[in-house]
Amino acid sequence: MAVMTHASARLEADYYALTKAQQQDFQRLMEEADEAGTTDHFLDVMRRAARAIGMPLPASGDIRRCACSCVCGCIFDAEDPDAHVIEQSKGFNLGRVQCPTCTDRHRETAD
Repeated sequence: MAVMTHASARLEADYYALTKAQQQDFQRLMEEADEAGTTDHFLDVMRRAARAIGMPLPASGDIRRCACSCVCGCIFDAEDPDAHVIEQSKGFNLGRVQCPTCTDRHRETAD
């Protein structure tokens, strides 16, 4: 008798696998999200960013590109419980967050 385990699926995309145009759109939209003034505007920009890269928006409504020093290209749910906040934002919306894989392999802290 086979035993089934239930692993949680992670919504992730690889920044480096995107076309140059997708990378530029994503970067522009993330800059817009960083400065978005309202929750509704922030969520709208996050939806557009996810759509630009062909990734479903996670339930949290918050995606990030991994901010660690290994130059990881992982775009992931910023509210994933296995992600690690390297540094809180300073007057903006987006702090620096490390993806779950990099958190497990080499957890970083702010300088």
